[in-house]
Amino acid sequence: MAGGSLMNTDVARMVDRALDAGEGVLRLAPTWVPRSFLVPGRRLKLAPSDVYALGAHRGGIDERWLGSTTPADNEGAPPDEGLSHVVGPEERFTLRDAVAAAGDRIIGRGLMETYGGWTVFAKFFDNLGPIPHHLHQRAHHAKQVGREPKPEAYYFPPQLNLMRNRFPYTFFGLEPGTTRADVRRCLERWEQGDNGILDLSRAYTLTPGTGWLVQAGILHAPGSLVTYEPQWASDVAAMFQSMVEDRPVPWRLLVKDVPEERHHDLDYLVDLIDWDATVDPHFKVHHYLEPVPVEPRQDGAEDRWVAYGRVDGRPLLAARELSVRPGARAVLRDAAASCVVAVQGRGALGALPVETPGMIRFGEMTADEFFITEQAAREGVAVRNIGSEPLVLLRYFGPEAITGVPDVRGEWETR
Repeated sequence: MAGGSLMNTDVARMVDRALDAGEGVLRLAPTWVPRSFLVPGRRLKLAPSDVYALGAHRGGIDERWLGSTTPADNEGAPPDEGLSHVVGPEERFTLRDAVAAAGDRIIGRGLMETYGGWTVFAKFFDNLGPIPHHLHQRAHHAKQVGREPKPEAYYFPPQLNLMRNRFPYTFFGLEPGTTRADVRRCLERWEQGDNGILDLSRAYTLTPGTGWLVQAGILHAPGSLVTYEPQWASDVAAMFQSMVEDRPVPWRLLVKDVPEERHHDLDYLVDLIDWDATVDPHFKVHHYLEPVPVEPRQDGAEDRWVAYGRVDGRPLLAARELSVRPGARAVLRDAAASCVVAVQGRGALGALPVETPGMIRFGEMTADEFFITEQAAREGVAVRNIGSEPLVLLRYFGPEAITGVPDVRGEWETR
């Protein structure tokens, strides 16, 4: 049932039962994704014995996808890898099927009419070391291979970053003055070991409790902090670094989302870069995020924007962090649907229990991930903390679905 699409009428009945049980809130199962070219950081609470549960040939599990209706673009992956599953009273089905069958009820008519579905998701990614310097194609390049662009935002949850692992720094962009010829020479040296692309870039220290906004077309090499990443629903990418920590990066990861006739067109590959944004001399001013409190505040709780800003002039990515003190109660009342994950504490989200897991076995159900439907969000969902520590929930929203999203200081598009 979980591996393929069901008839919409069958899914609609399942959605009805799940929504009744959760009073407008859906329970989601953990969704694990491996990456064959990276080394897992082992801080996602997945049991150590299960990090390679999908087989060593697939790579270690270093990502957990949240509220996803998008399959992972991994070699050898089953068709439902990356898809979130709703767990109802008696059945289990994909969130993608649920949105297709009852999108108006789940994400709201506005998003269905404008975007045709849930076109964002979030993930935790967790690596021992850095990710190769890469970019996600802009719309006009992604369209050439039938894909979508992938702008993204980062937030580094303090609860998951007690250990910072090998490289808590991220390379963003390229140094001002870098030319297309400089990057072209790096691509020409691909088979000669380290192609030197990081010599052209600048690393920034990563601080738990802060984040970044990264539009499509910008080169970046994320560091080793556990990252909460709201993003556009796409897995498009192009790797520009030939070797990371003495591990070769295959050329196919540079050109996997490039038209076949362009696989060795170095000028085309260099033009994938958004040059104005990538060599911006004030990159941090235009992309760095610190939490912004949401007003008015509730007694015993604090709600903060942790992912925000504009992509092509629109608030496509937005996320908040709610912290509720022990014994306190708050109400989540939003104008839009959201996907919620708990990173600390225990309590209740409406009618459903919430408990942040200490360790998760692969395939095991948890009580830390949920989807709040638009109607429930508008009516308000009570959050209660019944533990002895803060109950901390991260939640992200659909594109342009909620008002009041702050601008980045010195917003790039409007500077």
